[in-house]
Amino acid sequence: MAHTALCWGAALGLVLAAGSCPAQTSQSGPAPQRLPTPIAGPTPPVRMPAELAAPEPAGAGFDHYVLALSWSPSYCAAEGSDANRQQCAGGRPYAFVVHGLWPQFRYGEPAVCPGADQEVSRERLRGLYDLIPSAGLIRHEWRTHGSCAGLSQTAYFALLRRAWEKIRIPAEFGRLSSYRMVDPQAAEQSFITANPGLSSDGIAVTCDRRYLREVRICLTRELDFAACPELGRRACRLTKAVMPPVRGG
Repeated sequence: MAHTALCWGAALGLVLAAGSCPAQTSQSGPAPQRLPTPIAGPTPPVRMPAELAAPEPAGAGFDHYVLALSWSPSYCAAEGSDANRQQCAGGRPYAFVVHGLWPQFRYGEPAVCPGADQEVSRERLRGLYDLIPSAGLIRHEWRTHGSCAGLSQTAYFALLRRAWEKIRIPAEFGRLSSYRMVDPQAAEQSFITANPGLSSDGIAVTCDRRYLREVRICLTRELDFAACPELGRRACRLTKAVMPPVRGG
């Protein structure tokens, strides 16, 4: 017993000398995690929780995506009084905006797939206006295309943003200040040059009888550049197309 008391006394003396006590665990759950004491020297790398570091889901049930980028001034000019006022009224300086991220089969595309939540909340709409400046278009894109991606609404729109962020818009199309006549093939090549890995069989520039309307880019379900030659069937056949200036430009 004397030997045991001496051991306990020595242990207690070591704890008091260290100036700290081990944390106690209660029956109700583990003790709160203590923050490490700051130390001098380089800051160790921060490890992200696994659920935050994981990539976005890639979608399933189709072959690839087409990311459609619309030249907003062309849409507003071509549609005139029928254009969406939220996008075209006033002096909003929209240039290329997202039309949609479309799941595609090798030939054809799925549309309006059942089972998905059809409503898009106001909060989510507000968070997407920098990409798609129209509530009506956002709702349409989700119901018609996003519902077929095999993803939740949250995951689909997060993937759409990642797709947009992957693409580099050529500098000459950043903000036009006046009307410009462009060769659609040259515009296509500008995008290929600005985006290493993008090839001519993975992009198409579309137009109507006057205006350059969209740039469409083929992406894998993981958002790598892909070849999908069927895009070429809808490519612009004009040698020159009009690009109206950015409003307020």
